[in-house]
Amino acid sequence: MEHERERPSAVAPHEWILTKLALNDDSLIAGLTESDAANLDASGLDPRTHALVRMGALLALDAAPASYGAVVRLAERAGVSGSEIVGVLVAVIPYIGIARTVSAAPELALAVGFDVNDVIEGDRDVAGSV
Repeated sequence: MEHERERPSAVAPHEWILTKLALNDDSLIAGLTESDAANLDASGLDPRTHALVRMGALLALDAAPASYGAVVRLAERAGVSGSEIVGVLVAVIPYIGIARTVSAAPELALAVGFDVNDVIEGDRDVAGSV
């Protein structure tokens, strides 16, 4: 990435990224927002962790249902299970609150291929319990 060529040798890559973000560097921000591959590379995270972090961010933002679907597909391609995806929702409950959790749960369920209304309406039994 271009920001790596400009980085002084005494500054670590993560420090340089923070500096460029603090300066609202247009080229860095464009590269990180326009390319999933560049974002993944610059994050230093593995694909599974990257997808899970993105899911947590969407949940915190109360994102549109379509956004959940896109990140769930990304996570599944990285080997993340449905249980792990739901685990992200469970992990962020103390930070996003009950109202946002209740709002997100059915949307996230649809993204992982499950309709909670089938259980609510009695059309399907739950296979396990918490």
